Amino acid sequence: MKAVHFTFAPSALECRDALSAIVQIGDTLWVANDESIHLERLSYQGSEADGNPLYAAHTRFALHDYLSLPVAADADDNEVDVEGLAYHDGYLWVVGSHSLKRKKPQSDKSTEKGIERLVRIVPDPNRYLIARIPLNAVDGVPTLQASGAQLPLHTNGNALMEALHDDPHLKPFLKIPGKDNGFDVEGLAVIGKRLFLGLRGPVLRGWAVLLEIECVEDDGDPTVLKLARIGEEDRPYRKHFLQLDGLGIRDLCVQGEDLLILAGPTMSLDGPVRVYRWQGGAKPDAESLIPRVVLEVVADIPHGHGNDHAEGLCLFTQGNDATALLVVYDNAAAGRKRGEDGVLGDVFTILRHGI
Repeated sequence: MKAVHFTFAPSALECRDALSAIVQIGDTLWVANDESIHLERLSYQGSEADGNPLYAAHTRFALHDYLSLPVAADADDNEVDVEGLAYHDGYLWVVGSHSLKRKKPQSDKSTEKGIERLVRIVPDPNRYLIARIPLNAVDGVPTLQASGAQLPLHTNGNALMEALHDDPHLKPFLKIPGKDNGFDVEGLAVIGKRLFLGLRGPVLRGWAVLLEIECVEDDGDPTVLKLARIGEEDRPYRKHFLQLDGLGIRDLCVQGEDLLILAGPTMSLDGPVRVYRWQGGAKPDAESLIPRVVLEVVADIPHGHGNDHAEGLCLFTQGNDATALLVVYDNAAAGRKRGEDGVLGDVFTILRHGI
């Protein structure tokens, strides 16, 4: 195992503490911090003395410049909670968590007020984001181009949340906060016209849930996406259930026809964290029930105690090295940080199934 060194600009040092998604595009790595309203681009700067690649030359992109978000950029407690990034066919796709949040007790307040805060469940309309933003090369570097296209957002969700309102598996969890095993999107893969959304929660009797959708451009407005009907019951989604040792899905990426699944606890717990391979998972021909016996564990991911929670996953290539997996972490441990502005992600070498 080796590492990748990320160096952020002094104005965005908070990025390294809460990385939630990552994708490689050429010689750049794009990451998101789940507590911000931005995307971050870092460019390859060569290898360090220890042989690890360095990504720096940090550039920040404000999502409000490319998309229509209901909560203003200067509003208090504003975030998109980006949990998935994927690149396909000239577009960078972005997905928010779609989750409700429960207020945290504050250490400087009374016990009574802390207990009262635990009652409060609040929505964040920006979290219901499913969007794509075109990328073009500027001076040879992939750069976002305004404007993007998205499912229209409103206070209580989007077209996907409306479609799930009567779903027999997921309806009971739509009003439960994500970190309470409620509905929580935390993974994204784009395969052709289809988007795969991995759910951290709910986990149903040990079975994790993966949603498959297809977004099409509105005929009258290129900035608007709509859901196509793909379900067996004329629904705009299909469901796949995977037996991941009781874990929820934290991120997704595609390797050939296989789907690689980063899985971890659905609740606010430490480990275990693993990467599973669903052979043929990138091309399911119907809704699926995938038992544990057909899922291969390709990596066990380290975790800390109260820190180092693996959240982002992507395929990673560097020079002539074999394709590997790059994992980034939320709540980075002190030992992972470098100086005032750097942090390490971990690289795991894996092989395609059967090779």
